[in-house]
Amino acid sequence: MIHTIRDVDQVINYNGKQYVDFLDLGLEPFRGKWKAVILCHLSKSPKRFLELQRVTIGVSHKVLNEQLHDLEHDGLIRKIAYAEVPPRVEYRLTKKGEELSPILEAIRKWAAKNHS
Repeated sequence: MIHTIRDVDQVINYNGKQYVDFLDLGLEPFRGKWKAVILCHLSKSPKRFLELQRVTIGVSHKVLNEQLHDLEHDGLIRKIAYAEVPPRVEYRLTKKGEELSPILEAIRKWAAKNHS
């Protein structure tokens, strides 16, 4: 008999939220329409805010700002402010964020293969 993590009925409490299993918890950092897309673009190279807004077609300034804040809070990206005139801010993946890159790329390839 094959056992999975789900075989054990256990609710996971983390940061004040409840998750039905580790998959549910694992998906939390990039739930929503834009977080996974942002992470995929940052996996290629660091980006400035307006670059991210251009490549994530359809995202509003407000929503992009919120998503970036959430990703930074979750430790997946880092915001770097350079002491220059004019000011320059760049976003890049952290080590934790880089660990998600192959997973998100696999999902992207799966979607392209199955939904062409």
